[in-house]
Amino acid sequence: MTRTRRTPGGRPPVRHDTRRPGAPPRTAPGRAVSRTPGTPDAPGATGGGGPQPSAPPRPPVRPRPTDLFAERLVEVLSGRRPVHCMLRHTAGRAYDELARLAERGPLRTRGERPVVRDIGYYVPRSGAVEAFARIGAGDRLRAMAFRLEQGPDLRWRCTAVELGGPRTPHVPED
Repeated sequence: MTRTRRTPGGRPPVRHDTRRPGAPPRTAPGRAVSRTPGTPDAPGATGGGGPQPSAPPRPPVRPRPTDLFAERLVEVLSGRRPVHCMLRHTAGRAYDELARLAERGPLRTRGERPVVRDIGYYVPRSGAVEAFARIGAGDRLRAMAFRLEQGPDLRWRCTAVELGGPRTPHVPED
């Protein structure tokens, strides 16, 4: 017969073994352990040898500037975000073009929300990207083009925006 040690106050004993079924085994800092069956460190494994080195962690995938800008532009042109949220992300006449386009609300829909279906780009020179995006909302497909330029602070800014349809004439500023 085994006896359970009681703690003062009548509480049952605390479990000191922190291992749980299916939990990864505890290791010393800096030591990798493989849980693949058949390797020496896996539970129930046979064979000799030391621990298998693990692959270095992969850095998170950062979205491309073209992807970020396409999403932002679609949100502005569909009315989900205000135009002024693009103020610090645009340069030159691009903000005026975007404001003019957003007034008409060309991507506003009553049904499905517009989404970026495909993005392509061309790099005419270092620090500049000309991109196009196919935007779908239900069974309707639209085209959008924009240009990004990298400034001296290494931030990308949109310098031109066009949406499929007739171009508005450019009036030179004095």
